[in-house]
Amino acid sequence: MLQAIGLTSTPRRDRPPAVDDLSFEARPGTVTALLGPAGAGKTTALRLMLQLEPGRGVTYFRGRPLHRVAHPAREVGVLLGDVPGHPSRTLRSQLRMLCAATGVPGTRADDMLRAVGLTGIHDQRIGTLSRAMERRLGLASALLGDPHTLLLDEPAAGLSVNESAWLHELLRAHADEGGTVVYTTADPKDAARNADRVVTLDGGRLVADQDAADFTRTRLRPRVAVRTPHAARLAAVLTQESRAARRPVEVVTEGGNRLSVYGSDCATVGESAFRNGVLIHQLADEIGAAGDRGLAAGTGGGGAGRTRSTAPTTARTAAAGAAFSEAAPAATDAPGALEAGSAARQEAGERRGEGDSTGGDVRKRRAWRRSARNQPTRKRWPRRRAGGDPAAGAISLTGGVASPGDGASPTAAGRASPDASRASGAAAPVPRAAAGGPAPRPARSRRAPHRSPLRPLRYEIRRLLGVPSTPLVVAGVLLVSVTLAVLLARGERTPLPAAVAGWPGISPLPPAALGAGLLGAFSFAEEYRYPALTTGRGAVPRRLGLLLAKLGVAAAVGACLAVVVVVADLEALRLVYGGDLIPVPGNWPTLCANWFGLVVGCAWAGVLGAGVFRAAAAGVAAVLAVPVLFAPPLQRVLAGAPRRSVTGLPARLREFARAEWASAADRWLMGALRVVGQPVGVALTLTLTVLLCAYVLTGRHSRARW
Repeated sequence: MLQAIGLTSTPRRDRPPAVDDLSFEARPGTVTALLGPAGAGKTTALRLMLQLEPGRGVTYFRGRPLHRVAHPAREVGVLLGDVPGHPSRTLRSQLRMLCAATGVPGTRADDMLRAVGLTGIHDQRIGTLSRAMERRLGLASALLGDPHTLLLDEPAAGLSVNESAWLHELLRAHADEGGTVVYTTADPKDAARNADRVVTLDGGRLVADQDAADFTRTRLRPRVAVRTPHAARLAAVLTQESRAARRPVEVVTEGGNRLSVYGSDCATVGESAFRNGVLIHQLADEIGAAGDRGLAAGTGGGGAGRTRSTAPTTARTAAAGAAFSEAAPAATDAPGALEAGSAARQEAGERRGEGDSTGGDVRKRRAWRRSARNQPTRKRWPRRRAGGDPAAGAISLTGGVASPGDGASPTAAGRASPDASRASGAAAPVPRAAAGGPAPRPARSRRAPHRSPLRPLRYEIRRLLGVPSTPLVVAGVLLVSVTLAVLLARGERTPLPAAVAGWPGISPLPPAALGAGLLGAFSFAEEYRYPALTTGRGAVPRRLGLLLAKLGVAAAVGACLAVVVVVADLEALRLVYGGDLIPVPGNWPTLCANWFGLVVGCAWAGVLGAGVFRAAAAGVAAVLAVPVLFAPPLQRVLAGAPRRSVTGLPARLREFARAEWASAADRWLMGALRVVGQPVGVALTLTLTVLLCAYVLTGRHSRARW
């Protein structure tokens, strides 16, 4: 169960807070809608629940605040705004990368693509998706960790009627498995049609917290939608007859050939039109906002009203990813079906022990039950029960499509389903703050919360290989390095190591070092530009595991790039000038150590620079600052000062540590000291040390986001 208590956002520039003392509950097995016009504070409320917005208040997810949840991605699935993915990344690559961050197997990505109907376009890039496909991908990302709670911000915004129906059926299936669904909407008809409970906001404050039946009765009223080429004539006829019969009928012209008639029914309007010879193209019962004023201002793109249908949907396919057009709802039904459907949901909630938390009038509940028995209710997807055989084509959010004979999914069985809670007799915990007492202390988790990817190394490898920028940078480095090597080898004054590295004297760094630094800068810059690790647009988690993974992958990529560049340059020189002109120098081990140290150090400088300043340009600037700003003054200082030898340092270290190691370790240690002792090595070491300290300090003072 989700419990939001006293959510209040921090006011900005002498303005009132966007959310002011908001408290509500969303129970398992139900769909809760946050309703309000634009600027009512719906999105800010979601961000306050997720600790992405500064403010006061606390939100409990099954009795624990978010910062006490060990695996937030497995507890809460979120869709805020657009999908935060690199536009050049494919759908499957994006989900597999998120699988590593969430700690679930990579095959889960294929299951989610199948569940949301994106299997056929899994190789399509995110930047080319339509609005509906983006929503499907966002739902797949939110459901990846099989969360208990879903928080969605305007999930049906910009979708067609069929697409919106498919989306809400998916949310209903998640709630039927025992999950909690909270979504925001500006359309009151959408809330009454698809939610079990409606929380109305206005100006950041709570206006009403009602079940769907109460909301429909108090906030909406039925009307008759008429389309006729003689709208003005029919409006005059209906007004005249209602005055003669002394009936309170209101006729509203919606524009063009459409009329909305309040206080009448289809039979009366149709008979009046027939008697007066008025041609009618459409005559249907609808549910509209009260007077189309007040709440009707927040209807979004829903138009004047949508036809309500509780008849079974047609052409349901066996696959969960059927086309939107195959899930179109049927035509209209009898008046009052919306109230009956909401009453049926209320009755079902009471049977599960999840009815109205405030108790209420017993006679009202009995009236709901009697009306529910005589009215059709909405068809829902079959619920999966342990050991049962769901109907063919039932949708399983944990594994794609359920075939006959499948048992209950292990992930869905782990949820606290309503039936299980009713059988065990356990009551959902309610904080004392809801009853007027102090808020309870949150339950402490034995394991520390995971704010960074659960599998950081796998996540970083998939992030690196999932975008086309990596092979493009490597190909560009090889092309430039080979070209410079061939040109530099023409002159006899160029040293062989400089020619093999493709390092002209006018360049501060060789192409391999610049490419490694650029790839390292991209590793953190993409986390801030396309924050796939965070919900919304919060800060990227600065955790040791993620930093070590990025440094390790950057070092491996830099070392591979250094080897590939040297091999490609040598082969190009042998092809152009022959093998006799390329002798092997005697100090090749020292040259190789210097080369690897330079390339890997530049890659690390790019990673840390982009991590501190949150931009790829800052990472590249940190790489270029080593030879341009730091190395020249250090070279002058080291050249003028007398030098002392460190010969015998390995033996002194062995004596100080009172440990024994092989003599080969002494040679490696002295070689590393000679590499670091050079001016560029000293400048690179100092730069990395300063950047690492800055990274740690900025990470301590910034609030960790999940």
